[in-house]
Amino acid sequence: MAEQDQLQLVTFQLGNEIYGVDIFDVREIQRRQEVRPIPNAPPFIEGIFKLRRDIIPVINLHRRFHIPEPELSEEDRLLSGILILEIDRNKIGVLIDKVLRVVSIPHEKVQPPPEVFTGIGTEYIEGVVQQEDGYLIVLDVHRLFSPKELRQIERTIAR
Repeated sequence: MAEQDQLQLVTFQLGNEIYGVDIFDVREIQRRQEVRPIPNAPPFIEGIFKLRRDIIPVINLHRRFHIPEPELSEEDRLLSGILILEIDRNKIGVLIDKVLRVVSIPHEKVQPPPEVFTGIGTEYIEGVVQQEDGYLIVLDVHRLFSPKELRQIERTIAR
């Protein structure tokens, strides 16, 4: 199978679900670290942290998707992290419960999302891949935030 027929996804766990994002949208993965809260920020913004010379806003996907945050064991906490995404030339960190792996999925295996899917809006979902043990939800990071929300995130870190 030709490489262009494959979708390369960075997969991670959030709550009970497995998600994937296109590897080309991921700049890096950082260990979970102290995030400085920002007063009066939108509820889904956890805060900011410094990564080399950049100030990175950190988004809490649990709040964004209205998913309960699990109690992480010490072992799970070591596997949690921050995915640094590039969205419209902005670096944005998203908190994840567990970093999994990079997978290659044939494009034809990606199905459109069902109308109602596990509480998160289908507007964020590019597709769903059925797997032996459940589903892999493929997120479209470019639809995670509206242009207005991206401007709000930019203004929040510019304070």
